[in-house]
Amino acid sequence: MNIATHPFDALMEITSRPQAVFVRGEGSFLWDDSGKRYLDFIQGWAVNCLGHSPPVVAEALAAQSKLLLTPSPAFYNGPSLKLAKALTDHSCFDQVFFANSGAEANEGAIKLARKYGALHRSDAYEIITFEGGFHGRTLATMSASGKKAFEPLFEPKVPGFPKAQLNDLASVERLISDKTIAVMLEPIQGEAGVWPATPKFLRELRDLTKAHGLLLIVDEIQTGMGRTGKLFDYENAGIEPDIMTLGKGIGGGVPLAALLATEAVSCFEHGDQGGTFNGNPLMCAAGLAVLQAVAESCFLKSVTDTGLYLESELQRMSARHGLGEVRGRGLLLALDLRMPIAASIVAQAFEDGVLLNAPRPDTLRLMPALNVTREEIAAIIDALDAILTRMGAARRVA
Repeated sequence: MNIATHPFDALMEITSRPQAVFVRGEGSFLWDDSGKRYLDFIQGWAVNCLGHSPPVVAEALAAQSKLLLTPSPAFYNGPSLKLAKALTDHSCFDQVFFANSGAEANEGAIKLARKYGALHRSDAYEIITFEGGFHGRTLATMSASGKKAFEPLFEPKVPGFPKAQLNDLASVERLISDKTIAVMLEPIQGEAGVWPATPKFLRELRDLTKAHGLLLIVDEIQTGMGRTGKLFDYENAGIEPDIMTLGKGIGGGVPLAALLATEAVSCFEHGDQGGTFNGNPLMCAAGLAVLQAVAESCFLKSVTDTGLYLESELQRMSARHGLGEVRGRGLLLALDLRMPIAASIVAQAFEDGVLLNAPRPDTLRLMPALNVTREEIAAIIDALDAILTRMGAARRVA
């Protein structure tokens, strides 16, 4: 089927998409229905942590699909039990609730914190979040987000999410009241343009929340599962949160997410939380395969090393073209362009067979597979170099 015969009108219009239909993926590459190959440094927005169609995930799905798809969440199943145990073994948390998307996991975290507030803090319900934060697209998670574009949408919003400033502890402290039950943040604000919370800020925030008897919730949907060189980014700051959410990379390409909490905070009662497909064995089998691959110490070291290499190459290219800083950790990086040219670069890169993301008009975000090679990094740098050279020449002529 070629582009002319694709029924595009049948899909609800929710975003601008290029006129290409992808049919196959392998590692760092995608192919469309015309046979054109693309080097992918988006990877489903940090979803395909092992690249496109990794054999370990395909094999896990194939094997599990022959055994059991789902018995319903009213019963235990083997893959969900194994994955939950593996996640708690590798983290500071004691219990896991599986979900289908990061927004659903964050919604669960909000509910859990409010339940805890109802039980232990005189019905406290407010959760301090941050300007620039992004936690999903349900009504509650949009309300928790600090994304300016969300502010006029779908009013009235869910109340109870006062906003602080990232890396400004005083701005958090000013918002604490007898209604406060938790503080929730991304260790790196991805949608805002890859702005990291500093390790010092995270440590001070942990101390502050403990001093006030508040919960600390880390949204690791984009940073978790090895993306920053640690299995979970909170480890980089040396802290132990009360609640963590995972999504994107945990499924390696399939819809899977998780809400993790310490035993002291795990206060849901029967009927408080659920979901038809949550914890189904097919998705959990894929998640277990991903975790086993990513959690290897040699794999995580390679993420750190490759991330440093990509960062240094971006810095050198930025210096050549008079651009700005490189932000982020591991293989979640952003390049500050200093000019609102990101959309143009993304469009030109697509024509050249390269997939990039522009979270802001002046920012490029790179989220390659965690097993990306140095040769593939060299290719992306060469492609960006060529585009920036052409754009510089065009500006000089103009």
